Order: sequence, then C-alpha cells, then structure tokens
Amino acid sequence: MLLTVIRADITTLEVDAIVNAANVSLLGGGGVDGAIHRAAGPQLLEACRPLGGCATGDAKTTPGFALPARWVIHTVGPVWQGGKHHEPDLLASCYRCCLREADNVGARVVAFPAISTGVYGYPKAAAAAIAVDTLRDTPTSVEKAILVAFDGENETLYRSLL
Repeated sequence: MLLTVIRADITTLEVDAIVNAANVSLLGGGGVDGAIHRAAGPQLLEACRPLGGCATGDAKTTPGFALPARWVIHTVGPVWQGGKHHEPDLLASCYRCCLREADNVGARVVAFPAISTGVYGYPKAAAAAIAVDTLRDTPTSVEKAILVAFDGENETLYRSLL
C-alpha cells in the first residue's frame, strides 16, 4: 500500500472513503467529526443512529452522502490517559479496523485524519508513529492511504516518518 501525506480539509477529498475520528455515540461532535457531519448533511446522522454507537478501537461504515467520498468509516480513538490504559493498542486497532471496513466496501483509496490527537489529547508524535506503523503492517486491499494533516505540525510529523 502506498502511504502519502497531504495538508487538507478531509471533507473535500475525492477518495473512496474518509475516516471520521468519531465519538462512541457516532452522532456527531466537534473537530473532524463535526466537520464531516456538517459536510455530509443530515443523512449521515440518520445513517449513524441505527448503528448503536461504536466501541473504542473499532470502526463502522456509512455512505458519504453529500461528501465527495463514497464512504465514511467512523472509528473511535482512545482518550489519552497517560498511556497506561491500553491507548497505543486501541489506537492501532482503529487503523486496522478502518482497513477492514475499507476492504469490506471495496475502498481502494482511504484518507485518515490524525485520530485521537485533537480533544482526545493523544500526543501527536506517538499517534503519527502508530498510524504509519499500523498502516504499513496491516494486510489490506487498500491501494493508497492518505494521511491528512489539518496543521503543519502533523504534516511535518507524518513526512518525517515516511
């Protein structure tokens, strides 16, 4: 799988699937989650309601509705609690489960935000390393994973790892 980095608004990308760094309810929130819900339109919320939420480290898929992406893969990253509550394993699980979901819907190009690094407080350098390592090490039919940086700090971190 090809790994690339771009600095962009994930909601504008014309890819097969974008990943939403969601909360456990899947019913919208702040940061990238809120931006994706706003851009996709109210149908996204209606598609998420019957999913019954999502466990931390897991992922679920909905259509992209008004987004350029055909699919939204919702994943719930861990809240940083100092690293002693399985946060690295849970974050890696997010990336693996997103690839599983992408494979299930036939997505070949998937864009990932920096999961858990916003309000969930995961240290950006550690999260970037887990993202890159997990995406490289997970068998998948996805041909291209795009690491989407919303800011220069994440862009620099991703580029240093690739």
